Amino acid sequence: MMISTWLVRLIIGVARPMAAGVQRLSFGPSFTMAFMITSASSSSDALAARAANASLDEDALVIMKAIVNEGPKLKRWTPAAMGRATPMIKRTSHVEIIIAEAVR
Repeated sequence: MMISTWLVRLIIGVARPMAAGVQRLSFGPSFTMAFMITSASSSSDALAARAANASLDEDALVIMKAIVNEGPKLKRWTPAAMGRATPMIKRTSHVEIIIAEAVR
C-alpha cells in the first residue's frame, strides 16, 4: 500500500476490538483509515468463507494481531535549484491482520 509505515501504525491502535474499531475508523478523515476498514472487512469475510461449516459469531471477531512493516521504497527525483535534483522517497508498507474469535 502506498502509505508510509508510521501513518498506518498511528491508526492501527484504534481498531483493536474489531466491532468498535471499524466504527471508530469510519469517522476518521484519513485515507489510511478507509484502507484499514477494507482490510479488516476483507479478512473477516475470508475467515467466514473459510469456516462456512462452523458457526462463527460475527460480533465476536476481534483483531488479535496487526503488524505493519516497511515495504519497498520507490526512489524518484524532483528538480531543485541551479539544475540539481533532490531525491524523493515514496514509502510503502505491508499490513498483516490476524482475526480470530474472541474467547469469552
